[in-house]
Amino acid sequence: MGSQWGADRYYQKSRREGYRSRAAYKILDIQNKFNIIRSDDNIVDLGAAPGSWSQALRDMTDGQVIAVDLNPIVPIENVITIKGDFTTEKVQSQILSHVDLVNVVVCDASPKLSGQKAYDQARAIGLCEQALHFACLILKPGGNFVIKSFQGEMFKELLDEARENFYAVKVYRSKATRRGSTEAYIVARNFKGFSNVSDRQL
Repeated sequence: MGSQWGADRYYQKSRREGYRSRAAYKILDIQNKFNIIRSDDNIVDLGAAPGSWSQALRDMTDGQVIAVDLNPIVPIENVITIKGDFTTEKVQSQILSHVDLVNVVVCDASPKLSGQKAYDQARAIGLCEQALHFACLILKPGGNFVIKSFQGEMFKELLDEARENFYAVKVYRSKATRRGSTEAYIVARNFKGFSNVSDRQL
């Protein structure tokens, strides 16, 4: 790990406090700012590996935390881990086999980067759209959604789609985001739900 990582205060703090990555401080910051998670919420954490968000979420709720990723996640106490693609009916059914309802969906996932800015931006937005669609399928009305994206081409379209489905939507740059990064979080609260139950069949 290079010197720029070693000098990062959030990286050093995560090692001291037992989090698997510095990213834990992003969801802690978002919770402190927006209070999106209540003490009894069931939460689905998409793109969860290595598990630092799930570690932080576990301390925010007495409800169930379910961590999902294409890669295996080292077990976390009192967190259900699922290896698979959250866009598939199989994984969605697995999630719903553990909880009757989902109050919050969070996603800190990023696609593997190629170094080609336009291509990487398109893939990142595509992943965000999939996560937003998943949230709209699985959240209870009034639920909350948080997703990482990158500001640039197509970001406005993603933001507009979130606003169509949630009553309150904000763009937030976490204090733990590295300087110079275009990373931003969409914090969407109070899911509007569906007028027709059949619209949200998985």
